[in-house]
Amino acid sequence: MSETGGQGRAAAGAVPGGRLAVLDGIRVLAALGVLFYHYFALESAWGKAPAEVFPHAHRFAVYGWLGVEIFFLVSGFVICMSAWGRTVGDFAVSRISRLFPAYWAAVAFTSLVLFASPEVRTAGRFSDVMVNLSMLQGGVGVPNIDDAYWTLFVELKFYVLFAIVVMRGVTYRNCVLFCAAWTLAGVVAPSADSGVLSFFASASSSPYFIAGIGFYLMRRFRPNAVLWAVVGVQFLLAQHYVHARMISSLGRAATERTPAWPAHLVVALGFALMAAIALGALDGVRWRWLPQAGALTYPLYLIHMMAGLTLIHHFRREVAPVPLVIGVTATMLALAWLIHRLVERPLGRRLRDGLRRGVRDIRADSSRGPSIELLPAQPSAPDAERIPAGRWSR
Repeated sequence: MSETGGQGRAAAGAVPGGRLAVLDGIRVLAALGVLFYHYFALESAWGKAPAEVFPHAHRFAVYGWLGVEIFFLVSGFVICMSAWGRTVGDFAVSRISRLFPAYWAAVAFTSLVLFASPEVRTAGRFSDVMVNLSMLQGGVGVPNIDDAYWTLFVELKFYVLFAIVVMRGVTYRNCVLFCAAWTLAGVVAPSADSGVLSFFASASSSPYFIAGIGFYLMRRFRPNAVLWAVVGVQFLLAQHYVHARMISSLGRAATERTPAWPAHLVVALGFALMAAIALGALDGVRWRWLPQAGALTYPLYLIHMMAGLTLIHHFRREVAPVPLVIGVTATMLALAWLIHRLVERPLGRRLRDGLRRGVRDIRADSSRGPSIELLPAQPSAPDAERIPAGRWSR
């Protein structure tokens, strides 16, 4: 399997800049699905059951949380693609500079909204906001400023695990071994008495990341029985966890009243779309506006939930529901565009340049190797500890 040929396949269907336009389209659909779910299916904004406010739209909105699963599928594909040929330092720089600028702006914005208008929920303690800026709150038991942020910690765990592949070299073999090892961990973790294993296994989320990797390997090289087996197993595991995800998203009582088959169907459609991308069937989708729209999905995801629900709750008696949701959605899109243009792009560039300089310094220092700085000779003393003749220093 020639890597040159694989790179040609990976580039097919890309718009100028190396992005696969159809992936941006999938991101847009996933982000709008999550927004649809939060605005049409959550009671906290409307003060009463959303089914009373949107009797028809609510039936579809209750499945919008599946946009997160589609995001994870795309993430597995994109991370494997972007990490190819990179060092672990390059991989870390790309992820940090990509995730944090918009995230910092979103945490600051959402915190200000919740401090100024704690109608739906409060922002919590100031120290909680500070910890949220690290994106590590999920590991230290600090509440998320915005409930949508739970997915970011799942992504971080995926990056940490995939960094092992990057350190060893991102190759077909290493990626397949990684998929096999993470699948085994996800299968064993639910019955194993190990908090660490369960923490990193992410059993309900890992099938999507792993399938995304499998789909990218198909695109870069060619489909084969091993890769179809990898993807097929993840599809079955993903279907297994649909019910549990419905309970965590809707609550047990609502899940009992909600048909599960549409959720299973959406998961199947997500896998089918990614398979079509892997096989090149959607390479003709090259609309130039898709990358611009796709670039807004991350900041939109970060700011839309608690700030949007607060706006809806504040104006729900003055504005009719449908115009209110349209207005709030338009406001969130405009703010997402401002964050992308004024924060994400310029700050991301500066952060990337600064981190690259830091990585270069580390590499330059490690290439020099350790040096020995000799200390002056010391007189020996029979009853005292001998002073070492030298010490290691930079």
